[in-house]
Amino acid sequence: MLKTIDPLLNGQLLAILDDMGHGDEIVVADANFPSASNARRLVDMPGTTASALLDAILSLLPLDDFVASPMAVMQAPPETRPLYDGYQASADRAEGRAITITEMPPVDFYGRTRDAYAVIRSGERRLYANFLLRKGVIYP
Repeated sequence: MLKTIDPLLNGQLLAILDDMGHGDEIVVADANFPSASNARRLVDMPGTTASALLDAILSLLPLDDFVASPMAVMQAPPETRPLYDGYQASADRAEGRAITITEMPPVDFYGRTRDAYAVIRSGERRLYANFLLRKGVIYP
């Protein structure tokens, strides 16, 4: 345990967040997503929800403000809207500004996942709970 660090951020995940550079992307995937076959680096976080991981990651990771949309989700059925609204609120709160979240066709999301720096496989059981974050910079 460390002071002010969310306990969901284990050593492996902290190292990945630290190693990422500006513009690198990280994906948090639900339990149904084919994470192992699409990840360059995989961190298993069973028993966690995607929403809890989003809040934990955004407590440390700056989102990229050099691009129009530093966050993406999969296009999903309308019943997924409350989940995505929660992601929106978390991102806006963490960044202190309105964050644009792109909704991507699943095939495009899979492609971005294969190119991502890492994939975090959560224990999230809600469908379409996957999201992608693009790392920004820390200003002096």
